[in-house]
Amino acid sequence: MEDRGSPGIPNGWYAVGWSKDLGVGDVQRIRYFENDMVLFRTRSGVARVLDAYCPHLGAHLAEGGRVQGESVRCPFHGWEYDGKSGECAKIPYCARIPAKARVRAWDVCELNHMIFVWHHAEGKAPSWEVPAATQYGDADWSPVRTFEIEVPVHIQDMAENNLDPVHFEYVHKMSGTPDTEISFEKDGRVLNAVSYSTQETPVGTFDMQLLRETWGLGLGTVESSGIPGVGLFMFTSTSPIDRNTTVSRWALTTTNNSVDIAGEEWMDNITKGVYDDMRIWTNKVHRAEPVFCEADALLVEFRKWAKQFYSPVA
Repeated sequence: MEDRGSPGIPNGWYAVGWSKDLGVGDVQRIRYFENDMVLFRTRSGVARVLDAYCPHLGAHLAEGGRVQGESVRCPFHGWEYDGKSGECAKIPYCARIPAKARVRAWDVCELNHMIFVWHHAEGKAPSWEVPAATQYGDADWSPVRTFEIEVPVHIQDMAENNLDPVHFEYVHKMSGTPDTEISFEKDGRVLNAVSYSTQETPVGTFDMQLLRETWGLGLGTVESSGIPGVGLFMFTSTSPIDRNTTVSRWALTTTNNSVDIAGEEWMDNITKGVYDDMRIWTNKVHRAEPVFCEADALLVEFRKWAKQFYSPVA
């Protein structure tokens, strides 16, 4: 792996797939946190994630494996691994199951149209829950639109984009740098940011606020407000495949009264905007100790806040 100065994988919840893409009995090969894993949906409809390789002779459980009730069956010799515990539940040709016949079972949460996995470098259990977005499923809000993109950059470099208002002027060609304020809550784990700008829309010119709430380096919401009676919202999960590769998923929705007026344009513009950053992300390195200027106060605060999500290096 190319050394681009990237730090390790931060702790937290991360999406590893869309709920709509995993039917009952489906088995998928996935890779996150520099780990090969198998994602499957049991016959009772529960999404499960296990480490990928069978401890017997090393077969990948997703390559020909199949769901058996609440377990996944190895394609090589038929050993079955329980999706909740990772323990071998059955060996079809042997009554006694070896004590070491188990794989790691990852903590999984399914919410907001996504399937999330908890990662902690020290193996600690989840210390907080994925927040539910009440807009999804509300009759006043439009059906969700999904967006996904893979970027060759460390997750922190993507996350700190939100606290870099100057780049909106130079990368996204905004007419000026938006005023941005930040605050913290819940023992400092949650970061709130709001940016102010004046924008022209199909229904007039408005003083707009872009509200972002961020849980760790992986989860966040983005809400645009300022047009009376109109709601524009998305839930995002940015997940590390490895130290230099990240995939970001967005679930976007607008109030029904705005879809045909401003909602479609908002969703198009916010998804297209990420491609402005692609050339920067693809060709940058991570600066662990960047040279900041006095106008980089928000980035300095972000870097201090982000440190809490990394485990100490052994």
